[in-house]
Amino acid sequence: MTRKSNPGPILYERFMPSGPVVRVRRTSAVGQLPVVAVLEVDRRASSPRGSRGAGTPPPLLEVEGPTDDDVLDRLRPHAENDSLLSRMMVEKGIR
Repeated sequence: MTRKSNPGPILYERFMPSGPVVRVRRTSAVGQLPVVAVLEVDRRASSPRGSRGAGTPPPLLEVEGPTDDDVLDRLRPHAENDSLLSRMMVEKGIR
């Protein structure tokens, strides 16, 4: 697990054992309230297409909160559970 400490949009990132990257990404601007963030799984992250930054994957969940830490605390349990992520991807038609 990687907790990002910089003010950039990626608040959390980790690689799944099968290769995709799980991210919690802030979609609101730095300093904007409420903080809005999404949980996403980037299946192309390690491919040549993904390394060129070709768009963002569809969000699995979106939350709002007063701080980066608040939205991260709400999304982290989902981001750390591979079986839950797989089910969410199937439900959203991503997998």
